[in-house]
Amino acid sequence: MTSPSPGHSPIPPLPYPARAPQPTPQPAPPRPRRRLLVGAVALVLVAACAVAALWWSRGGKNDPLAGRPRVTDTRAGLTYAVPEGWKHDTAKDKDLIDAFSSTMSRTSGAASSGGGTVLAGRAGQAVPRAELRRAAESAARSNAEFFYPDRPVTLEESHPTEVDGRPAHTAVLRIRNGQDGTARLEMTLVTVDGARTAFLLGVGTDESDTQTTADIHAVVADATVN
Repeated sequence: MTSPSPGHSPIPPLPYPARAPQPTPQPAPPRPRRRLLVGAVALVLVAACAVAALWWSRGGKNDPLAGRPRVTDTRAGLTYAVPEGWKHDTAKDKDLIDAFSSTMSRTSGAASSGGGTVLAGRAGQAVPRAELRRAAESAARSNAEFFYPDRPVTLEESHPTEVDGRPAHTAVLRIRNGQDGTARLEMTLVTVDGARTAFLLGVGTDESDTQTTADIHAVVADATVN
């Protein structure tokens, strides 16, 4: 991939107005003791179902990333799995520019016609939920210019999603890389909490490499918030 241009940031800061202050909640009237007991039992059942669903979605038999090593990115507030055929090197994390805080890569192999990279990091400032789409598309285009300067770019997809139950948005770009080559870039912005927005960026050097694309999708779907 191309070295960063001096003074160019792949994730530009976006100005957003401050949110209006919320009214102070008033205390609720006391509930009957029996109703509180029934409510507590219901909460326990809901929690048990949630744990079971989480196990099935992240560690069940059908999870392609079950048992795989995971990257814990404390700066971004995300944890994500390392698929088979991918490698995470903590030494490389230390050499990243400030926009990124962790990365892993896949090299060409028997099941892959191209290479792939996943990077994570924290956005310059929190992005309101209503602005996730615009910010994701803008950041995707900025990163496309960063990694593939002056290459034609087409927005293929832009859709809301969730990461570990948090609101998120994914923008997918198709990038002409030379006369015959086409790269694929996927930017997912996720609201970690009220004060932090993080991202997962997946780049595949060959759009026809379905295995790398599937791995990137699995990593985003399986990611958790720290």
